[in-house]
Amino acid sequence: MAFLTVFTPTYNRAHTLGRTYESLFKQKCKEFIWLIVDDGSTDQTKELVRKWQKQDNGFEIQYIYKENGGMHTAHNTAYANIHTELNICIDSDDKMASDAVEKIKVIWEQIRDKNYAGIIALDSDFNGNIIGKSFSDDMRETTLGGYYAAGGQGDKKLIYRTDVINSVPEYPVFSGEKYVGLVYKYTLIDQKYKLYVLKDVVCEVEYQPEGSSETMWKQYLQNPRGFAFLRKTAMIYPISKKRLIRDCIHYCSSSQISGNRNYIKESPRKLLTVLCTPLGRVLTYLIRKKI
Repeated sequence: MAFLTVFTPTYNRAHTLGRTYESLFKQKCKEFIWLIVDDGSTDQTKELVRKWQKQDNGFEIQYIYKENGGMHTAHNTAYANIHTELNICIDSDDKMASDAVEKIKVIWEQIRDKNYAGIIALDSDFNGNIIGKSFSDDMRETTLGGYYAAGGQGDKKLIYRTDVINSVPEYPVFSGEKYVGLVYKYTLIDQKYKLYVLKDVVCEVEYQPEGSSETMWKQYLQNPRGFAFLRKTAMIYPISKKRLIRDCIHYCSSSQISGNRNYIKESPRKLLTVLCTPLGRVLTYLIRKKI
């Protein structure tokens, strides 16, 4: 019986998806489903997955093709089709760490009844170096926002209960845009639940030159309504005063880029938004200059 769905959003990554598959094939514990959400690929992704589906892998492979809409829409599709107790996203250029599924299962059996939203674990690069900071020795539980507010750094791997991730609204879709930060759902979950801390690496990552983390400046210009929405949510649930001001400046900038003249009226922090408007214009200038 599968207790975990490993879902992989992918777009034209047939050249890297194989290493994701190999890392799953090598897992000792095969009590998981691999769900691939193809976000409109035009390469050989479909043929590659069909070949793997015909093999005796020890785990089920599910494949869904959808029109290209961006990472957040692929996550929406994944969550609508996941039926296992837990889920974890492993990107199409990353690898599941050795014995990661077994480690997740063992720890989850110990904490299943403690009302956690799930588990937060570590990412590393392909050489075994931890991405950002590890967890302190005395940290047993945290929220995602709480971890970063306390000085945490770097991407972390999130293993959520499926009922919890589906208990908050799905990612919104803005016409003509293809980006809404995944942290939107995580922020809402933080308000009700904590995550159990697993001090093991469960995912090995490699950042691609054309990946979203490497093209963020361009994303600001191409997806301003999505970013404004995300910053508005962050201002409702700030993790620190410093971050609140930063998010407000970005909210002003994204609203200016999108041409939204009502952004002050729509802001959850109207006075702060008025004060940050000049800095938002400076940021908008810097973004355009950067691009």
